[in-house]
Amino acid sequence: IRDGVVITVDQELGDFTQADVLIEDNLIAAVGPNLPVDDAHIIDGSRMIVLPGLVDTHRHTWQSVLRGIASDWTLGQYFERIRAGIPPAYRPEDVYAANLIGALEALNSGITTMLDWSHIMNSPEHADAAIQALEDAGLRAIFAHGTPSDPPSEWYFQSTRRHPEDVKRLRRSRFANNEGRVTLAMAIRGPDFSTMETTAADLRLARELGLRVTMHIGGGLRGGQMRSIERLHEAGLLGPDMTFVHCNCCADHELRMMAETGGTASVSARVEMQMGHGMPATGRLLRAGVRPSLSVDVVTAVGGDLFDEMRTALQMERALQNQAAMAQGRQATELELKAKDVLAFATIDGARTCGLGDKIGSITPGKQADLILLRRDTFNLTPLNEPCGSVVLSAGPENVDTIFVGGKMVKQHGKLLNCDIERVLQLATSSRDHLFNTAGVPIGSTPVDFKQTA
Repeated sequence: IRDGVVITVDQELGDFTQADVLIEDNLIAAVGPNLPVDDAHIIDGSRMIVLPGLVDTHRHTWQSVLRGIASDWTLGQYFERIRAGIPPAYRPEDVYAANLIGALEALNSGITTMLDWSHIMNSPEHADAAIQALEDAGLRAIFAHGTPSDPPSEWYFQSTRRHPEDVKRLRRSRFANNEGRVTLAMAIRGPDFSTMETTAADLRLARELGLRVTMHIGGGLRGGQMRSIERLHEAGLLGPDMTFVHCNCCADHELRMMAETGGTASVSARVEMQMGHGMPATGRLLRAGVRPSLSVDVVTAVGGDLFDEMRTALQMERALQNQAAMAQGRQATELELKAKDVLAFATIDGARTCGLGDKIGSITPGKQADLILLRRDTFNLTPLNEPCGSVVLSAGPENVDTIFVGGKMVKQHGKLLNCDIERVLQLATSSRDHLFNTAGVPIGSTPVDFKQTA
């Protein structure tokens, strides 16, 4: 890649106003101006910003065919209408259709790695369909195997049911090692949504299998009252293999416990602000010593790209800082959270959250060549004066011109390669039709009342 503006997100390398990136096989081989290479395929980067691929650390991809229906819903309505209402109607082919279009949506927008938080594991066939879609989409993914939703009443809140045994089959077969483009993790319910005994058993299983775990924690009033991180700490269960999603209403001392034990966090600012999880914990996590990552959460409520997520997380934290200063009768003199920080949340910090910080997340020689090239000869990025700030606050999916995953080009000239778009759209639409019809929702209406389908 010749003569691009290169934002490496590597503190030692720094950024370049004009530099080259050499890809050899699946790896980044070199970064710098005027690399002496004469036998490579050349990509003109002179009108591009070159970045590490973005990393989404928490997305319920199976809900992609329900896109947009929760745009005016609270968290309680989401639980009632989606989590409890429609999941039993999902067939394996619905999971495949949703995961395929959801993963391609993410990839097309510059997300090269996504953690698929999959709590639609109604059967082994549902799991296999979800995984196959991730593999077919071509992005890097962590398939976080969750619980069934059939019936949801048996699996959530004070549930004593243990994590489904099918995760053992997946670990023995498709995921016997951690070297593939798609790898395995466990999405457990944690103390907010199951008993402590169940959580301890689920954690033991994950650690026996050598899998990272991710759990929702501290969302909304109930989540804050649970003090789940404190209870995990008292039980000696916290560790660096754990990711905590949301954390809005966790106490400050709980966030410090997370930091002291090497835990990671995922912030979904747009969904959290809409649904009543509480204020995004971005700044409190940083002050506690935890570098947050970012996630979309659900496209039932928000768009599926991380550019909007970066903007929202950044400006919400700045609003909190400014409001606190004004409450003290003063104006803030300098913004604490910088655009460069938030770009790191969406790249290297996301990679670390997924346990992949040594493989992806920065343009560092020796790492996997997961790269995105943004067109900057556009109205929203010309003239380019402050590259990092422009990426975070002005760029969008429409700027994503070229994408590499593991050194393989998967998007060029603004179009995904080897993607039968019409087939993907048809699969998604047919799946939506089946699910809405089964749930008793007229297609084209506002689906406010999913009937129980179990």
